[in-house]
Amino acid sequence: MIRRAPGPADFPHAPGGIRQDLSFLVNGGRKRGRRRALRSRLVPYISVTLALVIAADLALLGEFSSSPDDPGADTGTVTARKLAPQENLAARSEVAPPVRPLDKLHEPSVFVVTRKPLRRATMEKVVKIKGIRAVELADAASVTIDGKRVQTLGVDPSSFRSYTPKVTASSDGLWANVAGGDVAVSFVLGNDGGLTLGRSVPGPGGQLRIGAYATMGMGAVDAVLSRDKARSLGFPQNNAIVVSAPKVDTAALRRALLRVLPKGSQVAAINPVLAAPKKVAQWSSGSFMTAPQLTTALHAAAGKLGRPYVWGAEGPDTFDCSGLVQWAFAQAGVRMPRVTHQQWVTGPQVPLSQVQPGDLVFWRSDPTNPGYISHVAIYWGNGKVLQAPRTGDVVKISPLSTRNLAGIVRVSPAVAARVR
Repeated sequence: MIRRAPGPADFPHAPGGIRQDLSFLVNGGRKRGRRRALRSRLVPYISVTLALVIAADLALLGEFSSSPDDPGADTGTVTARKLAPQENLAARSEVAPPVRPLDKLHEPSVFVVTRKPLRRATMEKVVKIKGIRAVELADAASVTIDGKRVQTLGVDPSSFRSYTPKVTASSDGLWANVAGGDVAVSFVLGNDGGLTLGRSVPGPGGQLRIGAYATMGMGAVDAVLSRDKARSLGFPQNNAIVVSAPKVDTAALRRALLRVLPKGSQVAAINPVLAAPKKVAQWSSGSFMTAPQLTTALHAAAGKLGRPYVWGAEGPDTFDCSGLVQWAFAQAGVRMPRVTHQQWVTGPQVPLSQVQPGDLVFWRSDPTNPGYISHVAIYWGNGKVLQAPRTGDVVKISPLSTRNLAGIVRVSPAVAARVR
């Protein structure tokens, strides 16, 4: 799930054609003791430990099956036994650099990308923001892996692992492979994008070995390298942070961060903390798309029937699932965020019994991260959805499946425009 890249003048190119690409975001009183503890983590020039937060789960390698018309099975359904974490890795023969044992887990809240390296003075302001519990730095770039443009992070495996879910964080083998120079890719990129575990694929500056599947939980980030590997490839340095502030309203946190970050920085939610949504009955009729807007969006999507699914594509001739939604709604003048987990919060949820044409239907079908919103379709009517299903398929109208169904969302243009 990748947003459209800005023009060449928008972002600098690093050596080897690697691009610092902010487009993988969607455009968009603490006690003194805690402050001292956070400030004590700062080091000269760059503050806090060099790492980044990702919500990730281990891939479950086994036999997968999926129904061709079942969006609930978009990334496959596990039919074999669940393998142990260490079996989820492509074994390495060489010895990787040591990775420190797992420390305390942190829940990531927002992801930030900046145009320039973050400096100590800026980070000192960040860690003083009320409610922030931990901050990590990383290197972020858009690179080509096996012919696909992939938003990739360079991290310190020792500290980065503390920001992933417990199963992933506990896998010494996974992080040892990353520390040894392998790339860990998301389940969607691995399974749907054809990056087979253990395979060496063309990357920036040579071959990259797919050493692990680890779903990121951030719809726009699909690969992770060690910081050392990333920098050897010419990644921009220290241009991304993840902030853990699990009890702070996400919109308020974003505003506070943008006040202290360099101009042009972008902030996207990872695990949003939002005010409780109103029930549908409490929304005014003007809160939702008009009948002409719904007709325009549906006709626009229907006009792409038969066009191929391509991972990361957003039109006008190829699409992935959320790319089709974003493109079709844009034709009706509705600004939608780019990825599924952000489109999930663009309006109130409605019962399946009340679904209407133009509502968005969501599924959780990623076996590596069961709580993650992994697929979206547009409700067409008469029990059918219009969707871009998966690689090898095309935009089509299919029966609505309730398997792995997460819910139905009625889009509010005003809410959608605010989602970051």
